[in-house]
Amino acid sequence: MHRSHRLTALALATMTTSILLHSAEPGVVAPGAKVEKLAGDFQFTEGPTADAAGNVFFTDQPNDRIMKWSVDGKLTTFLQPAGRANGMCFDRQGQLIACADEKNELWSIDTSGKATVLLAGYQDKRLNGPNDVWIRPDGAMYFTDPFYKRPWWQHSEMPQDGQHVYFFVPSTKKLVRVVDTLKQPNGIIGTADGKTLFVADIGDRKTYRFDIQPDGSLTHKKLFCELGSDGMTIDSEGNLYLTGRGVSVFDPTGRKIDQIEVPESWTANVCFGGADRKTLFITASKGLYSVRIRFKGQDPAK
Repeated sequence: MHRSHRLTALALATMTTSILLHSAEPGVVAPGAKVEKLAGDFQFTEGPTADAAGNVFFTDQPNDRIMKWSVDGKLTTFLQPAGRANGMCFDRQGQLIACADEKNELWSIDTSGKATVLLAGYQDKRLNGPNDVWIRPDGAMYFTDPFYKRPWWQHSEMPQDGQHVYFFVPSTKKLVRVVDTLKQPNGIIGTADGKTLFVADIGDRKTYRFDIQPDGSLTHKKLFCELGSDGMTIDSEGNLYLTGRGVSVFDPTGRKIDQIEVPESWTANVCFGGADRKTLFITASKGLYSVRIRFKGQDPAK
């Protein structure tokens, strides 16, 4: 064989081996695990988040209620009415932080269901509609504020001058707009070490990563992947789970490594829960679903 032909054959063999190895890489779903429907007959599910014990709380927003799926598989209503809660996240004190869409507020809800309004506006104007929230290790919060016209609102115009991302410190009431360059920010999640923030621009079908600074500002904006997301979560390996059409999973470099199909028209949000935090809970339109994952969710902020 001519030398150039041998080199070509070697290159093709190497490429084929690489493709085979890539296709043989295991995804994130546990061996033999399937997506399971846990409950249905909701109007639109959102905002899943797990408490310290692994119980999962999620919202049925049009029905104005927060539901609880316990670690022993029981479904109950935690709070109704619930301020039209959307995205939610537990803080280190066990308080449930909720994006309360009814009056465009940010709430803190204690274990008895008593709600306290943390935030109601920015620069003397109503917020557009806090959508998703993440709490960094020191208790400060980042939240997205897109504008989706709700049937329960009296106003029809966007209160703010755009759809942005905010940083809020509950202890001092400090509120700062930290991202104003996105079309329609929606899903948001940070790493447990408090150093990296991911924000999905669902309106532009992109997800970005930022470096978090101690003062709350964000630097080094970088495109993570060419896909937007309604909600997000992260596993212990640093893989990012995006939602929309099923669940799309990306490794820490932004390479897609798995696609979890869900039998609903839209997948709104995801979180890890259960006693061992290795179950992915999926809120998808009218149903609550779960699937076992090879990895557990990232450790909660401490």
